Amino acid sequence: MTDIRKPRKGSMAYRPRKRARSQMPRVSWPCSNEKRLLGFAGYKAGMVQVAYVDDSSSPTKGKEVVTAATVIEVPPLHIYGIRGYKNRKIIGDVLTTDEKLLKMINVRKKKNASEIKFEECEEISVLAFINPSKTGIGKRHVEKMEIRIGGTSSSEKIEYAKGLLGKELKAGEIFKNGEYVDVLAITKGKGWQGTAKRFGTSLQRRKATGKRRHVGCLGAFHPGFVMYTTPQAGQTGYHRRTELNKRIFKIGDNVDEVNPKSGFPHYGFVKNSYMLLKGSIPGPVKRVIRMRIASRETGGKEPVLKEIISR
Repeated sequence: MTDIRKPRKGSMAYRPRKRARSQMPRVSWPCSNEKRLLGFAGYKAGMVQVAYVDDSSSPTKGKEVVTAATVIEVPPLHIYGIRGYKNRKIIGDVLTTDEKLLKMINVRKKKNASEIKFEECEEISVLAFINPSKTGIGKRHVEKMEIRIGGTSSSEKIEYAKGLLGKELKAGEIFKNGEYVDVLAITKGKGWQGTAKRFGTSLQRRKATGKRRHVGCLGAFHPGFVMYTTPQAGQTGYHRRTELNKRIFKIGDNVDEVNPKSGFPHYGFVKNSYMLLKGSIPGPVKRVIRMRIASRETGGKEPVLKEIISR
């Protein structure tokens, strides 16, 4: 007999469940009055174990605990332009005068700073890219992105952006140890899957209909069509997902601390700076990961790390 109190299968918050348009996830930027760059990007390398002193309010407070952590390789971020917005529309771009930097991304300089009225801008972003050829993942094309700038006024944001134009930034200049970030990535693609894997529906009993991994009913007699809320087979994975409040255990340059003896499986060795985030994050290794300042969690003090265990 059906249990009428049982909740429906599958959250409606993740519709439509189709493939992401790009491996570079789009970002919704939170508001920040702090004059800073609000995000960074890197590549997922693998996972390690971290022993640290628990500083939360849990029963293990003050004790040494071991937890999983994700290693993200963060090559330097190159700033090649400034973009202004008004009423959520692009006013124009200002590109750097460094021709060598523009040649790396095949962009020609079209406008000068004098041609754009910065006083009309409401939001300011920087145009940036990371070069994956500096890593060992085998990718050659640069990853271009747009990163929002925080501040109290447009003039303050503009002056800060002009100071970054043409420069190379490291993750340690944007984030600090103990800070919380939101992680955005494209999840692992699993192809076409049935309802049991896609929505977690219960398996039918063996003698019900001769089938087990399918839904017993596609809906009521009326309305005379199948509702979009009905669990059905389709694309699973390769979706854009956001995970909130990931704590930064460490930002470091000594890659020997995290590199296993034979490298990370399916990735190799980390060659640039790295970020160590508590827990797991979406996506397979070698996938580009975007990080932004936490939209909900604030504060955070630097954790006391005892050991990083990598095999």
